[in-house]
Amino acid sequence: MVVLSACKPVDWAEKKWNAAFNEESSEENEKQISNERTTPKSNDENKNETPDEQPSAESDLPWLEETVTASGDGKAVVQNLDDLLIVANKERNLPGDYEPKDLVTPNVPFPFKEDLPKKKLRKEAALSLEVLFKAAQEDGLELLAQSGYRSYDTQVSIFAFNAEQKGEEVANKTSSRPGQSEHQTGLSMDVTSQEVNFELVEAFGETKEGKWLAENAHKYGFIIRYLKGKEEITGYQYEPWHLRYVGVDHAKKIHEQGITLEEYLQKP
Repeated sequence: MVVLSACKPVDWAEKKWNAAFNEESSEENEKQISNERTTPKSNDENKNETPDEQPSAESDLPWLEETVTASGDGKAVVQNLDDLLIVANKERNLPGDYEPKDLVTPNVPFPFKEDLPKKKLRKEAALSLEVLFKAAQEDGLELLAQSGYRSYDTQVSIFAFNAEQKGEEVANKTSSRPGQSEHQTGLSMDVTSQEVNFELVEAFGETKEGKWLAENAHKYGFIIRYLKGKEEITGYQYEPWHLRYVGVDHAKKIHEQGITLEEYLQKP
């Protein structure tokens, strides 16, 4: 069954798996992958990091209550816009004019050919996604990227469409209001596979690709952002297709604890 969600784009993928990945790959793009930033490091490598490269100590995390200010209408507006641990949700709003400055298109396969903004991610996340996709491919899996960056204005259209189709109350449970979509941060990518007809559905979590992501995404700095059983915390249904980049160190801790980004950044 197809379910609307916070991630669902306006258009659905209509094309089947093709040779896009092999056609678009090139030696030049391969050289762009930064192993130092995206490949999980061994314990020995981590020991040699300089203090500036060490992950933030717990006391330095951007706690939820310390990274917003109240706007004139009482809404909580996110302030740490360029932070890899930025949180946008139903209680935390991004400015309408916010757009990441370092958006690029990762060299991974998509189920469509058009050069659309939703192909983009922030550079560090994009490079890490390339490494993740390559690892999945080496394990015999066929992942496709479906929807990444989404502007505030695009989210206006998506929410309005969902509200018109199902009513605003229902739309608010399955879709993000403008300014509350994590896709606007440029750190999230929805992924899919041929087994679910390239759609964004809960059944993806039961595919071999979905299971692989749940077990391995953290090794490349990504988490499954909206976990099953955590709907009251995240505000959204379980979305096994929604990857969120937070960096390898943070992703590992979040994954091992089985918690959400909100819980990770809740000040003790």
